[in-house]
Formats: sequence, structure tokens, C-alpha cells
Amino acid sequence: MTTHHITSLHIRSVPVLDQDEALDFYTSNLGFEVRDDIDLGFMRWLTVGVPGQDTSLLLELVGGPQHDDATAAQVRELVTKGALGGLFLQTSDVHATYAALVEAGVEVTQEPVEQPYGTDFGIRDPFGNHIRISQPNGASPQDVQERYESAGA
Repeated sequence: MTTHHITSLHIRSVPVLDQDEALDFYTSNLGFEVRDDIDLGFMRWLTVGVPGQDTSLLLELVGGPQHDDATAAQVRELVTKGALGGLFLQTSDVHATYAALVEAGVEVTQEPVEQPYGTDFGIRDPFGNHIRISQPNGASPQDVQERYESAGA
């Protein structure tokens, strides 16, 4: 058994192809705040986060010190295809958030849909990363499981 005591998830890396464009998207469209914007010489350490939350996103430029040229090209292609995972965000008003993002010209991948756990919709950031934004309905995991089973899922 491990004796490590992890206390929080602090930073999650999101691959981006242009840090200035990413900064504009995540702050202007999603309301994130800048946490760090530091020129380390070998890379720009650029983090943003939801106001009032401790977890940050590192808007990590593909091709930094961790990638050789061939790997960077492969990662850029995977980012563009949306194949490197994504983010799950919550909102207190899913329909107002959806309307604001549509008005801002954000790429929508799925309009708001009622789910057993709440209502959510899908968008992509300017590079292809998938983002789901949901308004939970307070259902417990057991409630969600039962709703999926009763729907024949």
C-alpha cells in the first residue's frame, strides 16, 4: 500500500498550437484568469484557471523542450484531430453559457443535451481540443447508473 498523500490536482497540461490565441480563447470566452505568464527562456509557462478554483491549466505549446521535431509534428496532428483528451467544465447556467459561446463564434460540436447527470454541450478550442460544459442536476452516481439502465443504454 502506498503512503503518499496527494492533496490536490494542481495543474493539467493542455496542448496548444499558439499560446496567445489560447490565452485569448480561455480568458475571453471561458472566463478563466491568468495565473502565470513567465518566460523561462526555453519555454513560456502560461497557466490559467477558473476564478476561485485552485486547479490551473498549463497552455503548453506543442514543440517545446519535451518534443523533437518529428514528435511535435505528430502531436500537432493529434491535437488538431481532437485526439488527446479534453476538458470537462461546469456552469451554473448551461443555456446562457451555450448562447454566449455561440455568439462569440466558438466551434460547437454538440448542442445542449439532457443527460441523466444534467445538461451539457460540446465545443472545441481553436486547436481542436474537446471541451464539455455541463450543468449537473444533482443526481448521485447511482441515480445516473439507474437512469442509463432504464433508458436501455
